[in-house]
Amino acid sequence: MANRNVITTQVAIMGAGPAGLMLSHLLAKAGIESTVIELRSRQEISETVRAGILEHGSVNLLVDSGVSDRVLRDGDRHDGIELRFDGESHRIDFKELVGESVWLYPQTDVFIDLAARREADGGDVRYGVTDTSLHDLEGTPKVWFTDAEGVEYELQADFVAGADGSRSQARSAIPENRRHRFVHEYPFAWFGILAEAPRSSDELIYANSANGFALISQRTETVQRMYFQCDPNEDVNNWSDDRIWETFRGRVNGNGFELKEGPVIDKTVLKFRSSVLAPMRHGKLFLAGDAAHTVPPTGAKGLNLALNDVKVLFEGLDSFYQTGHTGLLDGYSDRALDRVWKTQQFSYWMTSMLHTPAGADDFARARQLGELNSVVSSRHGRAYLAEAYTGWPGSR
Repeated sequence: MANRNVITTQVAIMGAGPAGLMLSHLLAKAGIESTVIELRSRQEISETVRAGILEHGSVNLLVDSGVSDRVLRDGDRHDGIELRFDGESHRIDFKELVGESVWLYPQTDVFIDLAARREADGGDVRYGVTDTSLHDLEGTPKVWFTDAEGVEYELQADFVAGADGSRSQARSAIPENRRHRFVHEYPFAWFGILAEAPRSSDELIYANSANGFALISQRTETVQRMYFQCDPNEDVNNWSDDRIWETFRGRVNGNGFELKEGPVIDKTVLKFRSSVLAPMRHGKLFLAGDAAHTVPPTGAKGLNLALNDVKVLFEGLDSFYQTGHTGLLDGYSDRALDRVWKTQQFSYWMTSMLHTPAGADDFARARQLGELNSVVSSRHGRAYLAEAYTGWPGSR
């Protein structure tokens, strides 16, 4: 301990992804000090390709808090999605149903915007740290770490925010008898590709077929992101371009619609699960984002849910530093989990409705089509999907 340099701050933040940086940004605007530590380098995070659909509330948070308005200039506003099944497309019109939109804007760009803003504002963000450990979470919290230059530090804070992702070290610091983790494993994964091709659609297409699920998304005018349902143990090396496109054709093409194809420049298998840790607090440690919960990507909720956690946590911290009262902080876990479980339900529903279970019998297939038809043929069904997908208008 004698060799450690001591840093004192009000809020120690573990994780410099979008959740951690957004919390640091909001705290700074309120005059609350924070120090952010991150295992990865800034370059590594900025080069990690992550897709992203932003709810209207997430876009407002980025723009209204002064992070950047680049999402409005470089992102693509989507006023709906298509559900495609039995070879037919059915548009869910967000604007008409609930008066909201979403924005296609990669998570990588959200990080770039936030990192640039924290740097411009003089934020204390330390990338490339190692040997992190948490201490005295029910007293005066301390985080030990070694910085990128090998200097050892003890970070002393009033509170610790664990926003350090699905492999969270902050989460693991909570005693097992003080946490309950809910987990649901899915029997399938996504085979994701980047392809050099024109856009096949201006909006996302969620396709259900007897051969399995496919998602047609966009990246730029010349590079597209697409996924299809696969076995979690699939080896990308076994998939040629011809085999990949044949699989997509069998799940999406038909009745005059054909995907625009091109060379595949990247391919990966994306495994996913649903998980929730409750409570999202232990002593003076508060968890946010993937450190506390994960959702399948079908409902486009991961980043949005993390940003909602951060907004709720910031409100509690701001209230404490302004008034000395702990009411909002004490209610953080319950308030955050209310949105978390709504989101888990929506993501699970979208996933189970659109994916074809292995070995599904004729009844299961016909029932699934009946569910899809029930949604698209009912204004109330379409409105529920639109409201949940765009982020429950009024919930922020």
